[in-house]
Amino acid sequence: MEKRAVTIKDVARRVGVSVSTVSRVLNHSSYVSSETEQLVLNAIDELHFAPNQIARGFVNKKTSTIGLIIPDVSNPFFSDVARGVEDYAIIDGFATILCNSDWRSEREAMYLDLLRGRWVEGVIIVGSRSSAADLTRAIGSVPYVLVERLMVGSGPSVWTDNRRGGALATSHLYEIGCRTFAHISGPPDSPSATERRKGFLDVMRRESVTAYEIFEGDYRVQSGLDIGQRFFASGKAPEGIFAANDLMAIGVMQAAAQAGVRIPEDVAVIGYDNIAPTDYTSPSLSTIDQPGYEMGRVALSILLKRLREPHTATAEQIEFEPRLMARNSTRKAP
Repeated sequence: MEKRAVTIKDVARRVGVSVSTVSRVLNHSSYVSSETEQLVLNAIDELHFAPNQIARGFVNKKTSTIGLIIPDVSNPFFSDVARGVEDYAIIDGFATILCNSDWRSEREAMYLDLLRGRWVEGVIIVGSRSSAADLTRAIGSVPYVLVERLMVGSGPSVWTDNRRGGALATSHLYEIGCRTFAHISGPPDSPSATERRKGFLDVMRRESVTAYEIFEGDYRVQSGLDIGQRFFASGKAPEGIFAANDLMAIGVMQAAAQAGVRIPEDVAVIGYDNIAPTDYTSPSLSTIDQPGYEMGRVALSILLKRLREPHTATAEQIEFEPRLMARNSTRKAP
């Protein structure tokens, strides 16, 4: 037979006090004599009672819990952001509830509603595609911070200048001698993908390049593989390929290996994010660095400031600068 969980009533019965007295001890909400408090604490220890942090939150409106919504738990960049949030949340005494939206706005809204019902104190939302109105409707009055999304006039944000990052990647391809290009974009409703595509087009216009194509991917390896296979099967692959994230770039490199296409001799490839595996691909993948772990840490610090100073905290918007990481996938001989 399954053992019944110990409840607050069991603790009260052991000491011979009311449930409300035990609750006052747990929540430090009003005076209880030191003798009674010690008896309650002894009973909690003897019975191995674990107070439900969420239930206590209904009393004091403090659950020491935050929600974290990321769009793809399998993407190392978002894992880095999550680690940055969680590592520093633990230091500050907060637990983190992790939710995977799978890039779907309706799933994001479902999780926001769920987290609000769980009495989380705040939420960090990464890579959101929702409109400002939809976010406000779903999250209500719960404090939140957006990561990898700048929503002007709609609360605190932590992001990278994706347009500049897209231009950095494309300029690098042009500078090493590429004159025909392809850009594998992320989904059209992704704000980060839109900005990176703008950066690509900025360079095409600046350098008067007309020999380019844009293909729509989904930020996953398979889409890069599928598009790459089409390139190499046609025999008309571009000289330079900028994939809007590293996972799609890795897919392109897999397609090149299958087709016997040499990187960077036949085609140069660059990605975006600087996830850990880019150092270990063959050849190593050039990319644009955005510091996911640090972005997560900064987002948490902004959220905690909003929680601790609700009347004085401002809607901070922190921008990180992208950096070019030139590796072997674009290291063409002069």
